[in-house]
Amino acid sequence: MSGSPTASANPQTAKMKKDESFLGKLGGTLVRKKKSKEVSDLHEDGKNAINAPLLPSGTDIHPEDTLLEENAERIMLDPTSRDNPKFKDLLKVLIDWINNELEEERIIVKDLEEDCYDGQVLQKLFEKLSGRKLNVAEVTQSEIGQKQKLQTVLEAVNDVLRPHGWTVEWSVDSIHSKNLVAIVYLLVALAMHFQAPIRLPEHVSVQVVVVKKREGILQTALLTKELTSTTEMMMGRFERDAFDTLLDHAPDKLNVVKTSLITFVNKHLNKLNLEVTELESQFADGVYLILLMGLLEDYFVPLYNFFLTPESFEQKVHNVAFAFELMQEGGLKKPKARPEDVVNLNLKSTLRVLYNLFTNYKTSA
Repeated sequence: MSGSPTASANPQTAKMKKDESFLGKLGGTLVRKKKSKEVSDLHEDGKNAINAPLLPSGTDIHPEDTLLEENAERIMLDPTSRDNPKFKDLLKVLIDWINNELEEERIIVKDLEEDCYDGQVLQKLFEKLSGRKLNVAEVTQSEIGQKQKLQTVLEAVNDVLRPHGWTVEWSVDSIHSKNLVAIVYLLVALAMHFQAPIRLPEHVSVQVVVVKKREGILQTALLTKELTSTTEMMMGRFERDAFDTLLDHAPDKLNVVKTSLITFVNKHLNKLNLEVTELESQFADGVYLILLMGLLEDYFVPLYNFFLTPESFEQKVHNVAFAFELMQEGGLKKPKARPEDVVNLNLKSTLRVLYNLFTNYKTSA
């Protein structure tokens, strides 16, 4: 509200009320309590930011953004990106993953910005994923204590991720200031590095507003940040094996391998009057994998243990994960592939699983 007690039709009074309303957006009562010169300077900074050609119209400029130190910068998520369905899907996948990982800790994350900024959740998540115990205080209420914990956690994270080619897109200050983009970058890196059993949405990008202060003037720029690429490219960060080389450099030999694997699986599936012609798709729901394991190990798999006609992604993942359990019970090593990758028609993942079966059961009748 304006400082004037009554309404007025006077144009000058109306302009003053408009200016005060603008200042209210920049900082409310705290701004109005500043000295007139400080208010004037702040007003100019705000106008420079608002008038910058690259600043999206829906972006709010907060008081802390206008009061930046010289040459400092602040990064904000463009509001339109926050409503992007793929970005919202990514946030949900990450939240569900964290809650699943930390279920035994009785930690429930509902909002990444509010629940991850103090380092507590990130500490517990990293400890669970890495199997390492970090030397940090369990509970820290002060800002200094929270930043010290974050410093320890992020140093440990960076020591693990950097040697594998990850670019560090986060910092103590960005995480503690609840920068959602930095938090998501960090969580995506952890999920991919530790091969989390989740499906990250592909090609998720957001726009961020970068506010910098140069010679007392706020300058803004709109940048696009890619949070996820394709599953193939993200999985490519891991150690390459013979199938990577085969797919990249010898597609003719790949067909020979696929033919051999098809012959192998059909030798057994034909006993149930089933036949495979496409490795990429016919194993994606996990049903044939489960039936194949039963045939190879000579037992009947009860139908109540899996979905015979899976419809959802989750049901298919359940099936493939169950098939992996059967493989391990049969003495095979845990498959390198993730169930989600097989469901997502990732050819290399499917080939790895089937080749593992082939090498162990190729002499089976």
